[in-house]
Amino acid sequence: MNILKSIGAVLAGAVVGVVLSIVTDEALRAAGIFTPLGQPMSDALLLLATFYRTLYGILGSYVTARLAPRRPMMHALILGAIGVAASLAGVVMAWNRVAEFGPRWYPVALVVLAMPQSWLGGQLRVMQLAARPAASRPGETL
Repeated sequence: MNILKSIGAVLAGAVVGVVLSIVTDEALRAAGIFTPLGQPMSDALLLLATFYRTLYGILGSYVTARLAPRRPMMHALILGAIGVAASLAGVVMAWNRVAEFGPRWYPVALVVLAMPQSWLGGQLRVMQLAARPAASRPGETL
């Protein structure tokens, strides 16, 4: 049963990060701040996207760690590894399509930031657990 909880925890964190990113992207497009899909964005806008995607990645990893049945950091880092794999696929897809997707630094930055943001989200949960008295966290191990 714990394996299903673990899978659910990782899936929930991924959904949080992806849904928040898509909703924010679409809101910024609707507001006329972001360019339409298929048109490159300026470095400044891509930096903005990198910033909020990193925040959402931290939040998603925290959610994963929070829902993990045990070993919250391990679960957060598994989500990070999935993020690295997905981001690497984005690098491969976009590498020779700069005119359509913009500069190469953006997808590379998503790869580089995937594990640190996942570690940070997991670390927030580990610190939260450590701050609680041991009697109030039965069954939870760091």
